[in-house]
Amino acid sequence: MILSLTEAGEPWLVETGRMRIRGVVVTVLTVTAALLPASAGSSAAVTHQGQPPAAGRAGYGPPSGRPDAGPATNWPTYHHDAARTGAVGGLPAAGRLSVAWSRHLDGAVYGQPLIIGGAVIAATEHDSVYALARSSGRLLWRAHVGTPVPLASQPCGDIDPLGITGTPVYDRATGLVYAVTQTSRSRHFLVGIEAATGKVRVRRIIPAPDRQRRYDQQRAALALAHGRVYVAFGGHFGDCGPYIGSVVAIPASGRGKMRSYRVPTAREAGIWAAGGPVVGPNGTLYVSVGNGAATHSPFDGSDSVTALFPGLHRRGLFAPNTWRSDNANDLDLGSTSPALLRDGKILAVGKRGVGYLLRAAHLGGVGGQVASGRICHAFGGPAVAGRIVYVPCVGSGMAAVSTARNRIRVLWRGPAGAWGSRVLGGGAVWVADWNSGVLYELSRATGRVRHRIALRSGLPHFASPSLSGRLVIIGTNRGVVAVAGA
Repeated sequence: MILSLTEAGEPWLVETGRMRIRGVVVTVLTVTAALLPASAGSSAAVTHQGQPPAAGRAGYGPPSGRPDAGPATNWPTYHHDAARTGAVGGLPAAGRLSVAWSRHLDGAVYGQPLIIGGAVIAATEHDSVYALARSSGRLLWRAHVGTPVPLASQPCGDIDPLGITGTPVYDRATGLVYAVTQTSRSRHFLVGIEAATGKVRVRRIIPAPDRQRRYDQQRAALALAHGRVYVAFGGHFGDCGPYIGSVVAIPASGRGKMRSYRVPTAREAGIWAAGGPVVGPNGTLYVSVGNGAATHSPFDGSDSVTALFPGLHRRGLFAPNTWRSDNANDLDLGSTSPALLRDGKILAVGKRGVGYLLRAAHLGGVGGQVASGRICHAFGGPAVAGRIVYVPCVGSGMAAVSTARNRIRVLWRGPAGAWGSRVLGGGAVWVADWNSGVLYELSRATGRVRHRIALRSGLPHFASPSLSGRLVIIGTNRGVVAVAGA
């Protein structure tokens, strides 16, 4: 039995099968839903608080086009897989671009949309999670899971309002989509929503490991491994307050003991890169850590790539010899997630613009890189194919970087304005210019622009598209746009 409840304007939940109510119940609401269809031929919507389904309200209408979407390709997590490669095979060859459909939602979509069978799952900064028909953008269900934080109530920041920012993750074992909400009174909740129905099955508050929940922000993509959901925290834009970067592991069941890791620094060292934790083949988690408090010895674990055991004990780390200067000048490695290569190497690039090639099994400590070289000022999530890493660059075109023979070599650069995080599929590199709202299709061999298309909306910083069949799907400041790319 699931009851949706409110307490002081916040939705709460009775846990399935346990009938334990947390908080004081003010109003009892009912939620109705129908099963998500296997195909997009019909749809069902979740009704909330007596309102009609959102499909009947302003902002939804017939799709702008209905080209063949092609066979569905699932995209269950940020950059497709736990290793965050951003690459998917078996797609049709990329070609001319057209807008297949677009949908206005109730807020900006900062996280990468997920694709689960015939549904696109998108989470908004208004603390709503939507399922849209992949072929048409029609509403299937909507779950409103919190009350977002207006900018005026945040200690600093640049997202208004602040709700769900990190990319959700889907667990095939439970059938749930997990997302983290930031709600009024600066609390964070993990919610688990049935992908088939939109029903909320898990809702659990996440205690702040640094005990500074007002100053913590959850921007990194969620990761799923070892039966746990991993949630990383950093600070708000502006680095205000005494926050400390951390990772929390929560059982996917929603019950049981949580575990956490906190960077051993006095302040900051946020884990905020859009890609979130990267999971290696042996189960190790790798996170990029931002600048911390130390500008003199001893080293404090910040400005690093840190490896964590599944239970979140630290396994190892790498930091550049420039960590003191990086910390003092906000030039840290925490702006991109680590790029994990199949040969057991990692390429780490941050705000300083230097790339460091590392051994994943032995990160090497301070100054322990295999090789280093100038690449670009990097922000967001990289993509990986073989020994080539496609690095997201800000202030210059994205870079395709070879790591062959333990050397760092830039092969080509993309369009100057294409600052978004890129993905690979259909023989192309897909990357967005978030300033102008343009999606690019680039040659993987040369970086040449094959096609481009205006998305008719501004994009959040670090926006990254998802690929499924013939569709390229991306979150915008107003909702979701699907582009037919073949």
